[in-house]
Amino acid sequence: MAYHLLQHDRKGARLLGDAVSHALQTIKHCQRCNTFTELDVCERCASPRRDASLLCVVETPIDMNMMEQTQSFQGLYYVLMGKISPLDGIGPREIGLDRLMSRALDSVVREVILATNFTNEGEATAHYITAMLAAKGVGVTRIARGVPVGGELEYVDSGTLAQALRERKAYGG
Repeated sequence: MAYHLLQHDRKGARLLGDAVSHALQTIKHCQRCNTFTELDVCERCASPRRDASLLCVVETPIDMNMMEQTQSFQGLYYVLMGKISPLDGIGPREIGLDRLMSRALDSVVREVILATNFTNEGEATAHYITAMLAAKGVGVTRIARGVPVGGELEYVDSGTLAQALRERKAYGG
C-alpha cells in the first residue's frame, strides 16, 4: 500500500499520514470498557439505554463491532485487546485481566458473557476468566458454538453471531 500511494497518490499518502497522526494523538482507551475512543468514557458505556448488568467480554474492538451488528445485545462490553497466549509471552497481566475483574465486580454486573474466539488462545482466555469470576460468585456464560471452531468473530456473518449470542450457556471451561 505504501508503494502504491508513493507512486500514484502522494496527496492521499499525506492525508492518510495526517489522519493516522491525528488518531495517535486523540484516540485513547475507554475507562470502562477499554475500547478505543476520543472520550474518557465511550458513548456506548455512557448510554443509559444499555443494560449495565450484562457485560460481554471480547478480544478486540472489531469483535465488539461485530457483536453490535447483530443488534441482539443491549448490554455493555469489556475489550481485552488480546488473548492469553503463553507461546507469545502473553499472560493475564498483559491483557489486563485485573481491570476486567474490577469491572465485573462493580456490584452492577450480574452476568459476564464470554465472547472470545473459538481458537485455542480464546478458549484458554475464557477458561481463565471463568475460573477467576466463579471464585468470586459472578455468573459466567459463553456464547454458543454457532461460530465455527477456529473461527474469528470478525469473519462470521451477523446471523450466525446473533444465534450464538442467543444460545449462550454456562461455561465451565
